Amino acid sequence: FHELGHFLVAKWCGVYVECFSIGFGPYVVSRKWGDTVYALSLFPLGGYVKMRGQDDMDPGEMTDEEIAADPRSYTAKNVPQRMAIISAGVIMNIITGLMFFMLAFRWGVEVPERVVGYVAVGMPAWQYGIRTGDEILDINGREIHDFSDVMVATALSQGPLTIQLRDPDGQERTVTVVPEMDSTRKIGVGYGLSLNVLDSPDPEKFPIASPGTAASRVEFQSKDRILAVNDVPVATYSEFVAELSRHAADSVELRIDRQGSEEELLLPAEPGLELGFKVSMGLVAAIQKGGPAEQAGLRADDHISKIDDLDVEGDLDPFTLTEYFSSKAGQEVKVTYTREVEGGPPTPHEVTLIPEERSAWAEPPGSEGAPLSIPSIGLAYNIVPVVFSVDPDGPAAELGIAARDKLTKIEFIRAPGGELDGLAEETEAVNINDKNWAYAYWMLQQSARTRVVKLTTERGDEKATKEITPRESKTWYLQTTRGLSLDVLSSVRVAKNLGDAIHMGWDHTTNSIRQVYLTLRGLVTGDISYKLVSGPIGIAKTAYRTADMGLPQFVLFLGLISVNLAVVNFLPIPVLDGGHMVFLLWEGITGRRPNEKVVGYASTMGLVLLLTLIILVVYLDLFVSKM
Repeated sequence: FHELGHFLVAKWCGVYVECFSIGFGPYVVSRKWGDTVYALSLFPLGGYVKMRGQDDMDPGEMTDEEIAADPRSYTAKNVPQRMAIISAGVIMNIITGLMFFMLAFRWGVEVPERVVGYVAVGMPAWQYGIRTGDEILDINGREIHDFSDVMVATALSQGPLTIQLRDPDGQERTVTVVPEMDSTRKIGVGYGLSLNVLDSPDPEKFPIASPGTAASRVEFQSKDRILAVNDVPVATYSEFVAELSRHAADSVELRIDRQGSEEELLLPAEPGLELGFKVSMGLVAAIQKGGPAEQAGLRADDHISKIDDLDVEGDLDPFTLTEYFSSKAGQEVKVTYTREVEGGPPTPHEVTLIPEERSAWAEPPGSEGAPLSIPSIGLAYNIVPVVFSVDPDGPAAELGIAARDKLTKIEFIRAPGGELDGLAEETEAVNINDKNWAYAYWMLQQSARTRVVKLTTERGDEKATKEITPRESKTWYLQTTRGLSLDVLSSVRVAKNLGDAIHMGWDHTTNSIRQVYLTLRGLVTGDISYKLVSGPIGIAKTAYRTADMGLPQFVLFLGLISVNLAVVNFLPIPVLDGGHMVFLLWEGITGRRPNEKVVGYASTMGLVLLLTLIILVVYLDLFVSKM
């Protein structure tokens, strides 16, 4: 379509077009009609229009006086005509993108709803009080249509984000969040989840329940919809998890909708897994603004030692402190802590706070480096990977693990005959440091039921790696979905009529153009890592994946590719349309054609730059993994 734009406007302006080819290289099929050869070439990567007086491989044609004397040559045309010819390809790309977007929205495009499903502990969204179930209405004054808009608006932003939210009760509020930089700008939120059991394309490879979990022992089916827990109706994912949390130690009766009929399923409790030791309490990692902990005066880097006069490491367990606070919702809780003052020893402090009504495990440490959260007071803390005490009857004691041993690595290896879900590796490992034992221990809960666990400890100068068999806890239970996988919360954006399709298509086109330019800016400023760029191989893989998602999603992807081509082609790089436009602007302003040597040198540099970029993106496609 890009080259067709050049071709049509060139013909309209009376330019002699020598060849119009789809693809590059030797002709596979060709035929001459009139003055023009129409060809299908060997390499189907784009195409080209060969006009008399315009040749990227021979820039001298642009300044050749003899060619310029031919009234049908490109160079014989006035500047506005040549500008029209050069810009026609980009305009055609934009028109094509608009048409693709209109068509996709007319059919209906399934999009993730703008509801927060996961908040990464300690990240900016968490610190500023964004919660699971919040609906993001707009960011920096731009309306958010679906969750992908949230990711793009964050990644392409500069400076703080002003975010308008609506909570599950319908109350609106505004927060200002400063994103963190990690390959791209992030605030730490994830897609919302629905109450629909995962619609798995291949249940054998991608099971709807994690192998070995409580849910895997229940006869769930794809597309089952959860209606109630113990006869309590649930309308959202948050309500579902809250009900499971209230009955964490018990089996629960689920009422589901299965293809229009209601059925009852019994979902067993999911005991937590233990290794038979407690680790040491670390420092407070982050405080949530406006939460009970901040109101009580607690700060990052404080060290909590006692809760209600109970020793955190001796009487309680640092990993399950969140459950203690949740059990005290609405009641006064005394917190004893020490704070280091610059130039002096740690000083003891004591405060009283009142925990809110929040599920204990509403914010699990789901990413490496995430601290452990106590949602009911808005505080997150690290756990030091040093053994504090060992249960004499537990798995660790049997292996000779002792107090003060340092934990350095944990591995989860597929057990013989053990099931894994389709995305899991045969072996998963975490190299333990002072900030990721919470994540490693959470991985234990998700992975250990069908895997062999190996733990590496360090005692003085000696290291030991031993196979350890976790045991099921008799005192604490997982308060999440008990292994059940749920679909992303989504809805279908569909245009009601042609006018609506034009409006939605144009809005998506302008947003896409803006996003491409902001992405390029982010690459230049370093706000976006170049490792996230895809080349032809990555684009082909993405096209294949989107084709599997249905025709509307694939057509939407084609529209995005078309808009990308428009923007990239109009960059002011010699040999691209934008580079030609720069030379035409020079000629239009000065009344003189650019110097032949300048054009030649610039075109050579532009070609070298393009080839370098092509090599880079192909290398990234082949050798650099993308998240």
